[in-house]
Amino acid sequence: MRATTATIDADALKHNLKRVRALSAAKVIAVVKADGYGHGLERVAKALADADAFGVATLTDAERVRQAGLLHRIVLLSGFDEYGDIEALAQWRVDTVLHHPFQLALLERARLPAPIDVWIKVDTGMRRLGFSPESAAAVYQRVREIPGIGSIRWMTHFSCADDNDREVSELQMQRFSSAIGELPGERSLANSAALQAFRTSHSDWVRPGGMLYGLSTFPRKMGRDLGLKPAMSLSTRLISVRDCALGDRIGYGGTYICAHPMRVGIAAIGYGDGYPRHAPSGTPVRVAGQSASIVGRVSMDLLAIDLSAAPAADIGSEVLLWGSDLPVERVAEAAGTIGYELVCGVTRRVQFTAK
Repeated sequence: MRATTATIDADALKHNLKRVRALSAAKVIAVVKADGYGHGLERVAKALADADAFGVATLTDAERVRQAGLLHRIVLLSGFDEYGDIEALAQWRVDTVLHHPFQLALLERARLPAPIDVWIKVDTGMRRLGFSPESAAAVYQRVREIPGIGSIRWMTHFSCADDNDREVSELQMQRFSSAIGELPGERSLANSAALQAFRTSHSDWVRPGGMLYGLSTFPRKMGRDLGLKPAMSLSTRLISVRDCALGDRIGYGGTYICAHPMRVGIAAIGYGDGYPRHAPSGTPVRVAGQSASIVGRVSMDLLAIDLSAAPAADIGSEVLLWGSDLPVERVAEAAGTIGYELVCGVTRRVQFTAK
């Protein structure tokens, strides 16, 4: 088997949920979409069983949570897409977000086999999903008249909370409050960033995602700076070590030219495993516990590493791509992306293990 391994730390997930609880008294919707942010949906959901609910992106994910034996409230965050989904909502006891009139029309046609709880989403500035603030009261009245609808709750989503933009976020909160007014129903505004940055956004429910996995939601900050622990460590081993001379070109296109004689290690990982192909020379890794960096282009299966700072490294030495000793945010910054993309992009040929 390839040595490439993603190790998932359930205790880190539990620690991060406790951090959410310490920051807010609101009920918690633990967001487990994208296969638990690449960590494995069932594994993550079981580790986060102390959450009050789970947030998913697809009905398939909701079904997987139920088949894992979890009875929590589940919220389908983007809502249902077609008429046939409505029966599945009832079957798997899933709340649905409502964000568009076409969904209301489908619900009005349906004969619900069991009550369905709904979350009316108000677009307060994201311009992605949601009803206009001006239509919120009319939507509420229309939903109330649909036979078989259970509880009605409210939701919105911040556009700039991860930039710590207080002005924009407070404007969104004001729009949300004005739109709903005195209408009944619990409310949910805060994602991970707002939960940490704006206490006034917590309301009845918070919806942490990335922070549960130890990921920073803010530029130039690491998860550990926010009291979080990384839940994933991605590692592999060196399968070759060779000496390269001054002027040698390394990898596809020969884009890296050795500026001095150097030892180069080849690690068993590449973009076929989810390591970012666009990561440039100089992107940090750790080899045999020492800091090092990649050189040349990332291949599908292999990665070249400058071993100048790791003289003890040899074939079989461990290579840490990200984890507790190398924050994924540092790798993401070098690659011009965010940690969310990296952990979600780990592919199925990587061996997953539990810590």
